[in-house]
Amino acid sequence: MKLKLILFSILLPLAASAQYRSAVWCPDNGDGTYTNPVINADYSDPDVCVGGPTGDDYYMTASSFQCSPGLPILHSKDLVNWEIIGYALTELYEGDDVLVRHFSTPRHGNGVWAPSIRYHRGEYYIYWGDPDYGVYMVKTKDPAGKWEKPVCVIRGEGYIDTTPLWDDDGRCYLVNGWANSRSRFASVLTVRELSADGTKAIGQPVIVFDGNGTENHTCEGPKFYKRDGWYWIMCPAGGVPEGFQLAMRSKNPYGPYEHRVVLSQGKSVVNGPHQGGWVHTKYGEDWFLHFQDKEAYGRVVHLNPVDWSTGWPVMGRDGEPVLTYKKPQTSTLNPQIINPAETDEFNALVMGKQWQWHANYDEKFGMPTAFGTFRIYTYRLSDNFKNLWEVPNLLLQKTPADEFVVTTKLRFTSKAEGQFGGLIMMGLDYSALVVKRVGDEFQLVQMTCLQADKGKPQTETLLATLKATAKDAIDYKPGMHEDIQLRFTVTNAEAGQPHGGQPVVRFAYSLNGKKWMTCGEDFNMRQGKWIGAKFGFVAAEPAAKADRGWVEADWIRVTPLPKH
Repeated sequence: MKLKLILFSILLPLAASAQYRSAVWCPDNGDGTYTNPVINADYSDPDVCVGGPTGDDYYMTASSFQCSPGLPILHSKDLVNWEIIGYALTELYEGDDVLVRHFSTPRHGNGVWAPSIRYHRGEYYIYWGDPDYGVYMVKTKDPAGKWEKPVCVIRGEGYIDTTPLWDDDGRCYLVNGWANSRSRFASVLTVRELSADGTKAIGQPVIVFDGNGTENHTCEGPKFYKRDGWYWIMCPAGGVPEGFQLAMRSKNPYGPYEHRVVLSQGKSVVNGPHQGGWVHTKYGEDWFLHFQDKEAYGRVVHLNPVDWSTGWPVMGRDGEPVLTYKKPQTSTLNPQIINPAETDEFNALVMGKQWQWHANYDEKFGMPTAFGTFRIYTYRLSDNFKNLWEVPNLLLQKTPADEFVVTTKLRFTSKAEGQFGGLIMMGLDYSALVVKRVGDEFQLVQMTCLQADKGKPQTETLLATLKATAKDAIDYKPGMHEDIQLRFTVTNAEAGQPHGGQPVVRFAYSLNGKKWMTCGEDFNMRQGKWIGAKFGFVAAEPAAKADRGWVEADWIRVTPLPKH
């Protein structure tokens, strides 16, 4: 049956896909209201723009750091229902062979920081700061299509959180923050002039705001706007988990700027509401999309109304974030409910848009098949291997809710001793449930590492012994060709509380999809380097020379916790 579906799908345009509705988190309440977060997943440092000639489309991007493809592009008709439509970066950084090679191994926490997206004269622009290499820009006329190769606008270290502003006279300005880890100073915002086409700096930077020594320390993530003759910079300050949102205004792009706090936690339960993008809709409404740090889950996306009646953009309800609110006005009475994809049947001939590799893609990492599966080949580990922090071919996606179940059906084919593959929850700490070749048989093993980023060694726990069910008829190398199903369940005693809580991962497996055996030790999920924990597939092997083995993933499904 699945093969028939695959053959049918080949006849359809590759761009055609059913709109996805999540079973574990949907912000649209179906009654004209929404509940925050509008995306309960790690879209860190989000920015948004109104696009197209009619003003009925909204496009969002977010930080992607070292993950590839980079710069996710999401589309919405109502700022509540979002769909992943593509990526602006096929790899980091296409066109620069040195940097393409540099990012071919995991550079955790480096790469694409805090982008901004703008629509200007029929084209979409994204600017971002790479703290090690400079300010970059990409552009396109079709945000769902191919973006041009990135252009280095300013080369150097320390530049982050960049946003352009095209003024009424056609001049272009850029605001940015600074990374203390590279520049050895921070908590200042600078403005400089760019060429009118936004491709190079033609002016020197000017410090327009200084949060050092005040409650406005850690000011960063600035966004640049113009409204009613005023230049506006909106930025977070006060720290990530506990900070707030500032708005500042001036009659001159170089200031001086007066400022006010326009969004803070107050008496709400939403910590650190800040860093995002403001949009003014064609219906005269104003909204602010921003992130909230939920630790292991990453930085999830909230939507708050904006009130300009005082002359300042007061966000939420009297400056405090809302949990439930009336949806933005749209051109249709009932826009279709849609959420970022999670479950994947692997029936398409292209990789699902929810997936990213942990470094620039190499075709030897893996690829879709014509058989309704996705194949991930084993990656050869280094001679001094300690843990999976070094592995670039982790095929991962973001966690989608506070509580959920992930189940996958796969088969593992081994060509050599020590090869393994399976399901992983990846972060600074990680735990994986894998099938591993040991001699002529296979073992089900839990691989866990605490402080992987610090180079700590992983531990392995034998959970079960599995028979080799077949041998290659040519080279007689054993392969476990029988399907196995792997599962982990994410639970949280504080589920539903906006601040996050501590998620716990529990593992299970089944040889027939009916009888399930719990296994392994519970694992406390932990965020990655500037990103939330991510889950998906791992396939690797020792450093010895051998033919690659592979994981053949038939499907992976994200479902709610079972009701008791």
